[in-house]
Amino acid sequence: MENLGKEIIFFDGGMGTLLQARGLNTLPEIWNIENADVIADIHRAYVAAGCNLLKTNTFGANRIKLSGTGYDVLTLITAGVQLAKKAAGDAAKVALDIGSTGKLLAPVGDLPFEEAVSIFGEMVRAGAQAGADFILIETMSDTYEIKAAMLAAKENSDLPIMVTFSPDENGRLLTGADIITTAALVESLGACAVGLNCGFGPTILKTFLPQLRAAVDIPLIFNPNGGMPKIIDGKTIFDLSPENFAVEMVDAVALGASVLGGCCGTTPAHLNATTRAVYGKRPAVAAPITATRVTSFSQTVTLGEEITIIGERLNPTGKPKLKKALRENDLAFLHREALTQVSQGAALLDVNVGLPGIDEVQLLTAAVASLQSITPVPLVIDTSDPAAAEAALRIYNGKPLLNSVNGKKESLETILPLAKKYGAALIALALDDDGIPETAEGRVAIAQKIIAAAARYGIPKRDIIVDALTMTLSTHTQNAQITLDAVAQLYQKVGVSTVLGLSNISFGLPRLELLNAGFLALAADRGLSAAIANPANAAITDAIALHKILSGRDANCAEYVQRFAETESAPAAKSPRQNENTLYNAVLAGLEAQAHQATQTLLATTDPMEIINTRLIPALDNAGQTFASGKTFLPQLLKSAAAATSAFDAIRDHLAAQGQQAEKRGKIVLATVKGDIHDIGKNIVKTLLENYNFHVFDLGKNVEPEEIVQTVLTENAPLVGLSALMTTTVASMEETITLLRQRAPHCKIMVGGAVLTEAHAKKIGADFYSPDAMGAVRYAETMCSNTT
Repeated sequence: MENLGKEIIFFDGGMGTLLQARGLNTLPEIWNIENADVIADIHRAYVAAGCNLLKTNTFGANRIKLSGTGYDVLTLITAGVQLAKKAAGDAAKVALDIGSTGKLLAPVGDLPFEEAVSIFGEMVRAGAQAGADFILIETMSDTYEIKAAMLAAKENSDLPIMVTFSPDENGRLLTGADIITTAALVESLGACAVGLNCGFGPTILKTFLPQLRAAVDIPLIFNPNGGMPKIIDGKTIFDLSPENFAVEMVDAVALGASVLGGCCGTTPAHLNATTRAVYGKRPAVAAPITATRVTSFSQTVTLGEEITIIGERLNPTGKPKLKKALRENDLAFLHREALTQVSQGAALLDVNVGLPGIDEVQLLTAAVASLQSITPVPLVIDTSDPAAAEAALRIYNGKPLLNSVNGKKESLETILPLAKKYGAALIALALDDDGIPETAEGRVAIAQKIIAAAARYGIPKRDIIVDALTMTLSTHTQNAQITLDAVAQLYQKVGVSTVLGLSNISFGLPRLELLNAGFLALAADRGLSAAIANPANAAITDAIALHKILSGRDANCAEYVQRFAETESAPAAKSPRQNENTLYNAVLAGLEAQAHQATQTLLATTDPMEIINTRLIPALDNAGQTFASGKTFLPQLLKSAAAATSAFDAIRDHLAAQGQQAEKRGKIVLATVKGDIHDIGKNIVKTLLENYNFHVFDLGKNVEPEEIVQTVLTENAPLVGLSALMTTTVASMEETITLLRQRAPHCKIMVGGAVLTEAHAKKIGADFYSPDAMGAVRYAETMCSNTT
């Protein structure tokens, strides 16, 4: 891949739609054995079209999708790689093509993270052994699954890794990540190129290229569909001709793409037109990325744009209540502290569980996983235990910030490899084996040593955030000035992000908050990027607001006026803590234990149906509205659903003790249609419908039309929901709808899936198309009566 980024290179195009045209009636990967000549012909046609990167026909060759087929991963991947390599000859390189498992990873779904790593690892080992030249992880819609696949690739081979993902029309993945968040994760984990594929044709997909180019400086891949799907004479057709496709691809080159190819609906003709249209063009030179970024599963925080507050309240030092909660494994206490800090303005949360006698590996990983399930704010993994650091870095969903590394030889040799493997940014403490230097120049020198050592591991300077260390004024009145001088030098001369913990400066002195705020203001003026502080400290947040307006970063003084004018005129608001135990707020926050407990308390005085109608349903409606408006994303929505489930469990237990049952709102049959083995979307719909108290009959995936119809008739269900993710199975959906119209005309039909549009749904006879799970819930509410 020595020409990657230096010249335009070409992936091939679609495989599945070409196989469908040749009579595909099984998993495409099985044709590597049963119809090998067809696969070889398609590969050769792409080489003849000018493609120099071939994707193996192994997209779905994982043990989940192959279960029950009689074929194993090794057999199909070995055959797929060999077919591609034979067709490629010396004209092209071969990518082991790895697609999604078709499942959501826990805690959003039911696939454990390490199981996903194992599934992808099996594919990687088979592909590497068969001679693949590199790995392409494609069509991803979940950052956690991307991380699992990339770790599997790194741990089971030394092949270069490329990653492409599939955003929705708003530029977000299914689980909420935007373009910058996804790209930052992919680059941090060591991909040699990142890009976009599937979902849309080039006209829509290319609109995301400027965001992608601004996010990373590695080469960009662009593999769109051949336009948008349409049904003509019962067949799915994509609407862009090869010539029109090529015109769009020329635009993509101008927007920064240098690896071009196609996905669903593209053919050798599309790629041949593209190679001819861009002949002689050179890739645009990417501007180097210098921004320091850390992410969660859905949010990116860029340090340096303004003073970033890192919430300090999840560190047990000096906090007896937190120490007690950690010793009792009371994660609910951590949830409350985290949500409170976020509501008060913390952009990141420092997480430290280190206490004598505690199992820090177990507790830190549990805390990180648990906190990520209830807040999208990025976390700072704060530990001095390398084993705990690695365990937490491994399961973290996003690009983490690790606190910390220092200039000691042991620290550098232990921590830097972990940061490199897991793509972490680092807080670097300005101390070494000789302790903390007493001069600003000494601390800067240690920072430069750490930066140089990190570079040898391939960690860029932008991923190092230096802590110049805050020493208390009460022991030396020059301590503040030394630290401030170090911050200024690091900002002006070294060009690196900086962070300070504030509370040390005022230790042993009166008016702590005032002194901390003054110190922060001075540090901000010298270029400080972030402060580890209590966001509830009004003096701190006021100091930041003052710095922004006085430094000219507050355009038209808007934030200052909004902050202080509203503060002076608004009535006192209730703090988050005053509302935290209500059932409504527990469901919104996704706090399962609190929701269950709040429901049990309410049941002592309140009718179960009143709880459902006045607390649970309104909370779920609110969660659905914020999801629909883009303020929250799928993980938060499903976490709210899980909290509601916990509340419903309490109600069901209460009614069962009295010999009663909760009344259901109506019957709904759900199924993924024949030939389709993807059930992510259907399972999400099921979860939400059940939380709205509908009686759901989930028939699973790859369901025959006859079984769906028979279930509808047997249960007299007024509504059925059908899902299809693959273009090759839309025909099965249409077949099912036709049979339902014939034998169950009373039943309304709603459909969904990545390959569908509203026009497409109407064309095949559906009553309703929903682009997301909440749309399905709203339609169900209008269609189903409150009868069993």
